[in-house]
Amino acid sequence: MSTLVDRVPCTIVTGFLGAGKTTLLRGLLEKLDGKRLAIIVNEFGDIGIDGEILKGCGIESCPEENIVELANGCICCTVADDFQPAIEQILSRQPKVEHILIETSGLALPKPLVQAFQWPAIKSRVTVDAVVAVVDGAALAEGQVAHDMEALAAQRANDEVLDHDDPVEEVFEDQVACADLIVLTKADLLDDAGLDKAKAHVLEHLPKAAKIVVASNGAIDPAVLIGLGLAVEEDIENRRTHHDGELDHEHDDFDSFVVDLPAVTDPEALAARIAETAAAENVLRIKGFIEVAAKPMRLQVQAVGSRVNHYYDRPWAAGEERRSRLVIIGEKGINREKIEQMLAA
Repeated sequence: MSTLVDRVPCTIVTGFLGAGKTTLLRGLLEKLDGKRLAIIVNEFGDIGIDGEILKGCGIESCPEENIVELANGCICCTVADDFQPAIEQILSRQPKVEHILIETSGLALPKPLVQAFQWPAIKSRVTVDAVVAVVDGAALAEGQVAHDMEALAAQRANDEVLDHDDPVEEVFEDQVACADLIVLTKADLLDDAGLDKAKAHVLEHLPKAAKIVVASNGAIDPAVLIGLGLAVEEDIENRRTHHDGELDHEHDDFDSFVVDLPAVTDPEALAARIAETAAAENVLRIKGFIEVAAKPMRLQVQAVGSRVNHYYDRPWAAGEERRSRLVIIGEKGINREKIEQMLAA
């Protein structure tokens, strides 16, 4: 049997929609330049926005071919079909990859993924260095795990035919319960009282051995997250979650689809429409790339609830199709037609 030293370490980065996982990983890539890296990006949607963001980093030690995207499916549900082939693909790379970063979708439960590292074909070759849960400090300070969830909670509490358990809260709790380290993001948006409240929310579900690290704009020293050598797969059964004992779980409380838009002339007006749409239609997350008329640069859009960020991330490549596409993730039953109309207005 291979020793821990012989196996390639993997860091699993989990966390709810919009918490800042991709921003964190992009920062790690820049600071770990020189260490041969690979990334598995799992998204809940039809197109790989997060993978595109990471590929745009231009880090020599993590070339585009070392970024494997598993789109339109939760990795904890498709682990048997998708995870092992992705690992095999990465381990075949030359020069040999020294560390693998795995970004799960916001809906994924980390425990089934960690358990896959116990499979004989996997166990001898890779190990889980640590599970890192990224949490949205700004939302937690408001008593929520994601932005703008109060309307949903009220609807469920008042409707006797609906399950009273909030699956969004359960996903959050399961992610925290499996974590070795919590990265509390968006601390720059909080005062001391807000930061204390956010930490208190996490501490309610935090394993005793796990620690909370506070980050602003995704900036964190890689030494805090990488090279912990915890071999989490050997301890995963001791991490108790809501779904222990279940053979399967579902994500039926979420819908995801892609909206194609024409080129825009006013990014600020689009941002305002995105914020209005998210607030009116119980949309959790909007992300994508936009063509701005007469601009050589691609506009990246990231929205969590009604909080919208947008910036030009890179020039459009020669021969690249300039398309405006947004991934919409929201509560089950969100009105696609109305959302498309509001965004295109």
